[in-house]
Amino acid sequence: MAQIKGACIIGQSGGPTAVINASAAGLIETALKNENITRVLAAEHGIVGILNDRLFDCSIELPEEISLLKHTPSSAIGTCRYKLKDSEEDDTDYKRLLEIFKKYDIRYFFYNGGNDSMDTCNKVSKYMQKMGYECRIIGVPKTIDNDLYGTDHCPGFASAAKYIATSCAEISLDNKVYDLGTAVIFEIMGRNAGWLTAASGLANVIGEGPDLIYLPEVPFDMDKFIADVKNLTEKKKSIIIAVSEGIKDKSGKYIFEYGADYANSKDAFGHAQMGGLASNLANIVKNETGLKTRGIELSLLQRCAAHYASATDVDEAYLVGATAVTEAVNGATDMMVALKREQGDAYTCVTELVPLLSVANHEKKVPLEWINEDGNGLTKEFLDYCIPLIQGDATVKTENGLPRFARLKKELVK
Repeated sequence: MAQIKGACIIGQSGGPTAVINASAAGLIETALKNENITRVLAAEHGIVGILNDRLFDCSIELPEEISLLKHTPSSAIGTCRYKLKDSEEDDTDYKRLLEIFKKYDIRYFFYNGGNDSMDTCNKVSKYMQKMGYECRIIGVPKTIDNDLYGTDHCPGFASAAKYIATSCAEISLDNKVYDLGTAVIFEIMGRNAGWLTAASGLANVIGEGPDLIYLPEVPFDMDKFIADVKNLTEKKKSIIIAVSEGIKDKSGKYIFEYGADYANSKDAFGHAQMGGLASNLANIVKNETGLKTRGIELSLLQRCAAHYASATDVDEAYLVGATAVTEAVNGATDMMVALKREQGDAYTCVTELVPLLSVANHEKKVPLEWINEDGNGLTKEFLDYCIPLIQGDATVKTENGLPRFARLKKELVK
């Protein structure tokens, strides 16, 4: 396909990760060097920034600040949770997007996000094709949930997994110091897919992992849970339990809803607001067993711990960003950059392209064969899958003993 010249827009969407800005660095640095990209713009708060014509000029940013993005958490240019309606239902936003694209001669659009973001990418791509406007659109994967279809794993997951497993091991040691019966319940992110909660099991490699792990892939039974805990406390005094925030009973009701009604608290995509599960379960365990209990919700900490990011994750996040630019300039569009694990004794990973349509609104869950027969733990296959991803420590620049994060000018284009 013939190459085209024009400007590009880079956007971030959905929940931040420890390495989403590493992908931004890969996108920006590669785009600035490409002769076919005339201008590199970044959208403030993702697709919302484009609709509001709030775009930053990346060419004025200092190279050293762009490089520091690789170890800067959160979404440096701002994110959003904004759902585009189908263009056949309401094309108002699409007309506005086309207007902005024409205004700045946007011929490349890169959107960094998860399932819903790939849906946005796909919708915009289809509309531009329908209107005959040539613009190459590539999705760049991001989510700590690791639930994106079409990729072996997703940038952001490994760093969160490493932080979760380490935190679990540290709390496990802390939980053993008293000669008392104690139970700590970890609530870990994961609405419908339990990858992050499963990652707590990595701490078992060093002998300090959870005794019980419950994922949303398996229906949660309260009576069985209490029986599991009682059986365990007959063997040891101090126990650790990891639970996914999205565990449900066999009827599909979220367990966190047992103690409170969050039905009216939903985001733009109709997702219920999670939270409170660990405390509720801790109270139940205390009442049923008499153990001293503590509920811990890792919350935002698991997605923003860039200081302890996996070096493998950082490198792969940068890679998918850089690859998106190269592939788009070479003619690819309506695709997402995916990571493909190659077979062999040593871990190696390459990129490939998968159609956005096959990714959008699909969820990849933990394979049931990687969950033990009792539904409260993981098999060796999961550990073998996950361990290579958390290798290496991020090299974080410091200033006065604290991390030195990127400081972008973020000047709006005129």
